[in-house]
Amino acid sequence: MFFLFLLCMCGLLLRGNAQDRASLWRGNDRTGRCQYTFTVPSPMEATCPQVGGPEVEGLKTRLSVLEALMSQLSGKDLQPRGGHQGVSARPQPELQEALNRAVGERNLLQGEKERLERELETLKLRMDEMRRETERLRSRPCLTQNPVVAPSSTQQDWGRARPAAGSNQMTHLMTRPNRQGDSSNLRDSAWQYGALSFQELKAEVTEVPAPDGTVDNTGCGEVVSVGEPVTHRKADNIAGKYGVWMQDPEAVSPYGPNMLWRIDTIGTEIRQLYGYDDMEQLSKGFPSKVLLLPDPLESTGATMYRGSLYYQRRLSRTLIRYDLAAEHVAARRELPHAGFHGQFPYSWGGYTDIDLSVDEKGLWAIYSTSKAQGAIVISKLDPHSLEVKKSWETSIRKASVANSFMICGKLYTVASYAARDTTINHVYDTGTSQGKAVSIPFKNKYGYNSMIDYSLAQRKLFAWDNFHLVSYDLRLGRQQAN
Repeated sequence: MFFLFLLCMCGLLLRGNAQDRASLWRGNDRTGRCQYTFTVPSPMEATCPQVGGPEVEGLKTRLSVLEALMSQLSGKDLQPRGGHQGVSARPQPELQEALNRAVGERNLLQGEKERLERELETLKLRMDEMRRETERLRSRPCLTQNPVVAPSSTQQDWGRARPAAGSNQMTHLMTRPNRQGDSSNLRDSAWQYGALSFQELKAEVTEVPAPDGTVDNTGCGEVVSVGEPVTHRKADNIAGKYGVWMQDPEAVSPYGPNMLWRIDTIGTEIRQLYGYDDMEQLSKGFPSKVLLLPDPLESTGATMYRGSLYYQRRLSRTLIRYDLAAEHVAARRELPHAGFHGQFPYSWGGYTDIDLSVDEKGLWAIYSTSKAQGAIVISKLDPHSLEVKKSWETSIRKASVANSFMICGKLYTVASYAARDTTINHVYDTGTSQGKAVSIPFKNKYGYNSMIDYSLAQRKLFAWDNFHLVSYDLRLGRQQAN
């Protein structure tokens, strides 16, 4: 019957005219089965109306899927086309958080770009001023040098030096060492550069009072003053705008006591720990060791003690002790009720909810809790197990201070992270459970101090100020007898 049908169809096709001719195609389909296909022109319609078809429907389906994915990434509630419900339009928390982080980092980079452009314009203006000053100096006539007048015999008797023959007054002054024996420092108020003639050298005598027993830099007294910031290094890229650097006061082999460590804390997966043999290698930027931490780090609150790095795990209140020699996690424990990831940070932000510190008394955690309502809580930690041994709740609002550090069991807070001239404004003594307001001058040299910590190894303050690694000398008062 099927072949008879074919013969009839072929007869009909053969009787048609040229424009009604049909074609017959025979072949196997994808399954290998024989299939006949007839193509017959329409006798009435010149063209077929486009009403969709499977290709258009397939494009609509794919477009709906793309719209749903875009909705998840942007957080917008887009309505898929054609009622397609294959993918949920609601954003997942992880995607939303990743988007927020990307937007924040983009804004940070944009702000940094604008700041650098402003600095570039300032430098261009200064260069123009220097060029004008150079041209002005070139146009001035040269001064004639007066002959050198030999000193009198009285001056020779007093042992005052005089210039050698053939040299001028300025050359003689440039070769005189300063009072500290450093020939590179020529800013001495005793030298008066007037007319180029002989000038008698005068010595200035400053009376220094004898020690009264109020300062003791080797003991455990209260901070009396903080020195000027000393810059050791500037970070190489945007990742080093914030960071933490530290030195182990009780280093463990294979690392020596001069070893310094650095972590750049810009980014979402902070895992790299750089080690430097000494301060000189740190200043040059030549690390001798790079470790990859197994868990990402949160913010600038890490510290180093007895051969281990102590830090807060990202997005949690978990504390981690990482053994540097064995290169593995030696202990981990949650800090009970501690705020994290922006709940109770310092005033500059940066997820600085948990700040770890080491001093003469041991390992400390500085943080806050919901129960304390944002007030600073100090906890003494067991350096081996990270267990809380004792806690103190202060009346200092954590968000009202820029940073803090521990020295001799006392908490010190810094008032501002951005003001060039600020103060250490509070001190809390865990020994007496008493606090008080103080006003000790402190300088933020570069205008954005994101980390301040006490280095027990050097008995100085280490800080990270707007890409710059700086340190401060300390003067401590004599410890009061109990």
